[in-house]
Amino acid sequence: MKVTIQPSGLSGNIQAAASKSSMQRACAAALVAKGESTIYNPGHSNDDKAALDIIKRLGAEVSEQGDTLVITSNGVKPVAPEINCGESGLSIRMFTPLVALSKEKVTITGEGSLVTRPMNFFDEILPQLAVNITSNEGKLPMAVQGPLVPANIEVDGSLSSQFLTGLLLAYAASVQQTGATVNETVTITVNDLKSKPYIDLTLDVMQQFGLPVPENKDHREFVFSGQEPVTQTAARSYTVEGDWSGGAFLLVAGAIAGPITVRGLSPVSTQADKAILQALIDCNSGIAIEAKQIVIHPGKLKAFAFDATDCPDLFPPLVALAAYCEGETTIKGVSRLAHKESNRGITLQQEFGKMGIQVELKDDIMVIHGGKGLKGVVVHSHHDHRIAMACAVAALKANGETIIEEADAINKSYPDFYEHLQQLGAVVDTGEKKIKFIE
Repeated sequence: MKVTIQPSGLSGNIQAAASKSSMQRACAAALVAKGESTIYNPGHSNDDKAALDIIKRLGAEVSEQGDTLVITSNGVKPVAPEINCGESGLSIRMFTPLVALSKEKVTITGEGSLVTRPMNFFDEILPQLAVNITSNEGKLPMAVQGPLVPANIEVDGSLSSQFLTGLLLAYAASVQQTGATVNETVTITVNDLKSKPYIDLTLDVMQQFGLPVPENKDHREFVFSGQEPVTQTAARSYTVEGDWSGGAFLLVAGAIAGPITVRGLSPVSTQADKAILQALIDCNSGIAIEAKQIVIHPGKLKAFAFDATDCPDLFPPLVALAAYCEGETTIKGVSRLAHKESNRGITLQQEFGKMGIQVELKDDIMVIHGGKGLKGVVVHSHHDHRIAMACAVAALKANGETIIEEADAINKSYPDFYEHLQQLGAVVDTGEKKIKFIE
């Protein structure tokens, strides 16, 4: 799919999409927290759909009731011999330990770039938890057979916090799933944990679904204390947050081509990508942060410094923002980009280079030379949803039209993205319809 974007000004109001980080965690928690769960504002990205398919295969019943989902579960009880995580890195890292709660052997597969991502973590950790695992030399497919038995373990948190998310949910669920009592405290010790805010989101979701929440000792130790088995099957409800990861692109679009108002992003969210607000403030964009909405418009944008180690998904929108900032912007955390849908450091360097922006990679630092104008050219998403969105946002004030190849990569996380740009006034041709919405 090719999408063509003309230089455009934006105005109006838009509702942020549902957070797939929040949605997928809610699906996992609803699976292991026995009983009925109602999820409001559910997402419909490809990653969200993958999570829903997984919990169905692991025994949950899912029904749609208007703009809500009702999930009924009696714990992890696989009804299929295989789950497919699509291209979702969170799903494979979070659901693999949950699959291991069952004594049934389940094969775990994926698609696209996911089949090349390293999963050696599970080969090393799961056998320590009485789980049998076979993998393709640390990659997919994997076959897992439990039941998982919580134990004191030490894990490396430097590659991704998503592995820890899966273990935390599995440890909490083991009491409810098997009816066993944790007679002694068990501790997960984590070295060099990255993306700590995402672990805070996981713990918050666990609490809202009534799961045992460990004591968090400075994100270095997570201690589960002895407790009686939880047997209640109480109904519960959960509202999926607005997505700061996708919302970051809208906010950057507003800073480049606004003014716009973005609704549905909570300033008190635990989502790591809320940090985009600091970058927007530091670069001198015109921004007003309110309880239920954020109003943003262009200012005299200047270069800024930002540490994205704990929020690496912000690199693409930050590069689009930096491209319009006068001077040299530096972003720390490049080492976190290698194992994404593409090697994002190199991909951003290549695609923004085509648009006339010099991007340097210096060890863990990215330097963007901005403020000199962008060219409208043909760019490629590299099948990476965030690269497609970054190029689209950057195209809004480029000199000439921009064509994005493999532009449908956005379906992974934000399928309504181009439509939302259209609603704000951007001239976007998706090959199906060319619409300019005027409010």
